[in-house]
Amino acid sequence: MNTAIPYPHATAVQGQRLIASGPLDTVALLAKVVADRPESQPVNVFEDSTGQLLEIDFRGSAQEVMERLSARFAPARPAPGRPRLGVVAREVTLLPRHWDWLATQPGGASVALRKLVEAASRGSQQQDQRRAAQEACYRFMSTTAGNLPGFEEAARALFAGDALKFAAEIKGWPSDLRGHILKLAGFAA
Repeated sequence: MNTAIPYPHATAVQGQRLIASGPLDTVALLAKVVADRPESQPVNVFEDSTGQLLEIDFRGSAQEVMERLSARFAPARPAPGRPRLGVVAREVTLLPRHWDWLATQPGGASVALRKLVEAASRGSQQQDQRRAAQEACYRFMSTTAGNLPGFEEAARALFAGDALKFAAEIKGWPSDLRGHILKLAGFAA
């Protein structure tokens, strides 16, 4: 396993059974073993932070799978800007009065914009994290448990932030899924 590549945390599921959860490289290798079984159902791998389904090509040997995965997640070349500081140049479109105001700010437009973004992100950080967790959980839940009883009510409770109702609605779901869904939702198990 290549520790130099920052693989995301992932979870592999086959049907409604959790196969593995952890760094993507480890999860992919364990999922490949299951996917290679002749009678095997499809194996889905999800990125935990977003709930997005990751397409992993399980064809060939474990080494070939890892080579494809490494190529996909290898760090990209630095973009224009000041890469040592993590600064990336991109285009911003503003009205002329906004540019006029930015031009009068100490340090110029870039400094003023960074300060505004920092202040706004600090003010909404908890809300943003909650929304991201809800969306990731919903993506995972809709793919793995969308046909289970209580799904729609569970989704409503998830977005309402009602942990008790959410837990009650998914109580009868397979324990593998239920535990992972609670973890993604940020509710206490």
